[in-house]
Amino acid sequence: MSISVVVTTYNRPDALRAVLDGLGAQTDRAFEVLVADDGSRDDTRELVESFACGAPVPVRHVWQEDQGFRAGAARNRATALAYGDYVVFLDGDCVPRPEFIARHRSLIRRGWMVAGNRVLLSESFTKEALAAHMPLHEWTDEQWRAAHRRGDINRMLPLRHLALGPLRRLAASRWQRVRTCNLGVWRRDLKRVNGFDEVFEGWGYEDSDLAVRLINAGVRRKEGAYATGVLHLWHRENDRRAEGENWNRLQQRIRDRATRAERGLDQYPGAA
Repeated sequence: MSISVVVTTYNRPDALRAVLDGLGAQTDRAFEVLVADDGSRDDTRELVESFACGAPVPVRHVWQEDQGFRAGAARNRATALAYGDYVVFLDGDCVPRPEFIARHRSLIRRGWMVAGNRVLLSESFTKEALAAHMPLHEWTDEQWRAAHRRGDINRMLPLRHLALGPLRRLAASRWQRVRTCNLGVWRRDLKRVNGFDEVFEGWGYEDSDLAVRLINAGVRRKEGAYATGVLHLWHRENDRRAEGENWNRLQQRIRDRATRAERGLDQYPGAA
């Protein structure tokens, strides 16, 4: 099973470095990385190229012009160039622990997507960790318990590993809380719904729209919590001026039982 990891980023090379370090330390190295860059400055490209030179897995940089928040378009561009049968979406401020890929792989089943969860780091701890280049992906459970006691993270539960078995399939038709900061989807299912819909410009609900359309197309949701949790670095809140319009668009998609993106993956060479 070939896996492509699509990492979305925009002008935050310090956080992206921590994410790439985590990906470089995976116990399962049968995957590639595509950095889906939403128009960052040259320092991001330089970081990716430098990391790629010594990385244990293939790493590519996929850039688009900065025209505002267009995460869906960035992910589509990278997905169109991906070699993997299965795509794991990860944000450029969400650090994976060493078993991240292995645990995603263990949950892969035809006809299912895997929605993971996250631990939120505080602003002060994020700044301290990035400034000191702390290898957060290597931290032990005891270190994270101490961080939780200090208030450096919001909770410990996403870092636990529990088998869960059939409980992972209980919310098979639930699109809520599916986030592309930690989501695994078959590439053929992404093609079937035409990927992310780029009519969702500006922050808000482009990932919910993808989840709704996948479920409408018959793809079921598997819970990735207590297996694939990531470390979400603090960031300033995004500009939310488009949130209301995007929410209304999402509600219309739900009413229409829509499956295919209006402006999506099929725009890009390689997607077919």
